[in-house]
Amino acid sequence: MAETPLEDHFHHPRNAGPMDRPDVSVRVENPVCGDLMHLYLRLGPDGRVSAATFQVYGCPAAIAAGSVLTGLVVGWGRGELSAMDEARIDAALGGLRGEKAHAATLAADAARSAAASFPEAKSGR
Repeated sequence: MAETPLEDHFHHPRNAGPMDRPDVSVRVENPVCGDLMHLYLRLGPDGRVSAATFQVYGCPAAIAAGSVLTGLVVGWGRGELSAMDEARIDAALGGLRGEKAHAATLAADAARSAAASFPEAKSGR
């Protein structure tokens, strides 16, 4: 039986772990469940994301959301990150239901927080 996208990203997370000397590093937390996500971004000379990694302390859905997020944002600039919404993460994970839906919000919050933390010299329109 094939894994769902949620199971695949939980069992085989992409880009997991801290990044050495990231250009952008943010931490977001879900105050209700306590899940915590660190998102690390390296920016290219054009100000766009050239690499992304994450660390999550939380449920399997939050880990999967971090994995999906880092795959989506490579090549994005500040504007695209600031426009990230929960629906895009949710769709990439095959639809989160019930108690798992908060994971998409956590990942979208991390992307928007990262956009707000871009160094001015690397705004990546």
